[in-house]
Amino acid sequence: MQPPDEPTAPVSCIVNGEAIRTQVPLRRSLVDWLRHDVGLTGSHVGCEHGVCGACHVRVNGQVVRGCLMLAVQADGASVETIEGARDPLTRALQDAFFRHAALQCGFCTPGMILQAAELLAENPAPTRAEVREALSGNYCRCTGYHPIVDAVMAVSATLPAE
Repeated sequence: MQPPDEPTAPVSCIVNGEAIRTQVPLRRSLVDWLRHDVGLTGSHVGCEHGVCGACHVRVNGQVVRGCLMLAVQADGASVETIEGARDPLTRALQDAFFRHAALQCGFCTPGMILQAAELLAENPAPTRAEVREALSGNYCRCTGYHPIVDAVMAVSATLPAE
C-alpha cells in the first residue's frame, strides 16, 4: 500500500494482451507494480540491483530488468510476463526446462526462459558458450547451469537453420 501523499502518474499499457489503465506511484518499479498491483507473480524480485535476472519481463518485445525500470516508464508500452508468453519458442523452452531438470525452486526460471527465448530468436543455433554468455545475467542458486544450457540447446536443435 502506498502512503497517501506519495505522488502518482497515470499509466496506460498492454500487459499480456490486456489493456491496463491505472495510477502508479512514481517510484514503483515495473516488477513491483506487476507483482503487487497487477497480480502477475511470475517475475520475481531478487537483488533489486539488476544483477540476478529474476525480474526479467519483455517490454515492447525486448527483455528488460523489471527492477531497474519504473512502472511509469511502461506507459504506452506492451509488457509481457512469463504468464503471458504464448509464443512457441517460450513454450518450447518451458517444456525443455522441465524435461532437462533445469529448474528446482523456480525462482530464476521465468527470467532464464525469457532471456533464452530472446537469444534463440536472435541466434537459433548458438554454441554452449554463447548460451552461457547470454544467460550470464541470470543467477540460479539451485540447479547449476549445465541442465539449463542443455534445455536451451535442446530447443535450439529443433529450430530451422538460417
